[in-house]
Amino acid sequence: MENVLVISGHTDLEDSVANKAILAELENNLKNKEIRYLDKLYKDYKIDRAKEQEYLIKSDVIILVFPLFWFSMPSLMHKYFEEVFTHGFSHGSTGDKLKGKKVIVSITSGAEENIYLKESKESKIDDFLIPLKTTCAFTGMQYMGYVFTGGVSYQTRINEENINTIKEKAKLHAKRLLDMI
Repeated sequence: MENVLVISGHTDLEDSVANKAILAELENNLKNKEIRYLDKLYKDYKIDRAKEQEYLIKSDVIILVFPLFWFSMPSLMHKYFEEVFTHGFSHGSTGDKLKGKKVIVSITSGAEENIYLKESKESKIDDFLIPLKTTCAFTGMQYMGYVFTGGVSYQTRINEENINTIKEKAKLHAKRLLDMI
């Protein structure tokens, strides 16, 4: 089995239902995994570059787990890329440490999935992922695709039934991620 690195980029996972449930499913169902909870590790946004690079080097598959915030990844996940993907490590004449690693993206959104469809029924999520796809190409990583689930907003957590619906969607989301590995 491949070594899987899961990077949780939610800025406040304790206030999440969907991402927390997705990560719990991955925790329970992946054998050779390391899960990095950026919000717990780096509340101050001071990311330990060397440590995070070590985890990346040891991995074969990288799963990026985050909610869609304003049509992009959360600030903490973006900061992770800024700090960890450095010249000489991820790119440049000696920067081939990520070459060949597989990347899977896990995205959730509070908005319903149908608002992310173009008129042709093609997903707008592909448009939001252009920077990540470009990063994969630039660093020699293999972009393997994404799993997207919408309609898991904190605003809908008004009763136990709604919370259970979100958890069920998250469980199906995690299963699709596991199937991609």
